[in-house]
Amino acid sequence: MRPALSDYQHLASGKVREIFSIDDEHLLFVASDRISAFDYILDSLIPDKGRILTAMSVFFFDYLSEHIQAPNHLAGPPDDPRIPGEVLGRALVVRRLEMVPVECVARGYLTGSGLLDYQRTGSVCGIPLPPGLGEASKFETPLFTPASKAEFGEHDENISFAQVIDLVGAVRANQLKERTLQIYTRAADHALTKGIIIADTKFEFGVDADDRVVLADEVFTPDSSRYWPADSYTQGVVQPSFDKQFVRNWLTGPESGWDRYGSVPPPALPDDIIAATRARYIEAYERISGLSFADWIGPTA
Repeated sequence: MRPALSDYQHLASGKVREIFSIDDEHLLFVASDRISAFDYILDSLIPDKGRILTAMSVFFFDYLSEHIQAPNHLAGPPDDPRIPGEVLGRALVVRRLEMVPVECVARGYLTGSGLLDYQRTGSVCGIPLPPGLGEASKFETPLFTPASKAEFGEHDENISFAQVIDLVGAVRANQLKERTLQIYTRAADHALTKGIIIADTKFEFGVDADDRVVLADEVFTPDSSRYWPADSYTQGVVQPSFDKQFVRNWLTGPESGWDRYGSVPPPALPDDIIAATRARYIEAYERISGLSFADWIGPTA
């Protein structure tokens, strides 16, 4: 018989995830259907979002472990008997790690905060770039553009590699950079064979008892990555996407009526935007994994 969620001690809430203690060595990560944008948790839920994020993470954890031997924090399968039936399909049993205080971001294309940084300074996270780049410009080689890990409710800030060294030391900083770019490159190459560009992504790493850098949290989900259709890629314009950028675009567009720079929280999402967001997340998962989301595990009573 499976445990109840109430059997575990609740440790923390994030924008999307709830974390529970299983025992001294293991945690339960539960992905909700919440969605955040511009550091707000929206009132609207995206049905099945937690299950989609979990399915995508499991696919890539397995893929990366097989192809580049990238260790991860998984401590059991998605149907692990330690997972309560009520959250089956959107929860994972993971190992406790000492988390690294850096968001490890890999960028293959210029967009988002990287574009704003470039327009302001000619660089991204202190990395000088050639003049004349614009929205969706492809880099000759992917960039490691780390960010500080902000407290809940605050915004991550891009930092330089020198600042990463100050935070974690030169050896660990170089391990993070090398691993981030290796993982991104391998996954981006795979996604491209499925007709999808992974423009950028962010990782979190922890350190285990053997001092190994271990991939943790979520990986290559539509929340943590930008997915663009490869067949319509055009440099210089904002790309259509299979990720959370779709929601950001609606919030900052005229239909929402929301002032991003005011003090009023964003409005609820209309039903059609909720449905379209869910469909995009599912399409990203199915195209990249080659699997049907309908076959992914669901909750039990």
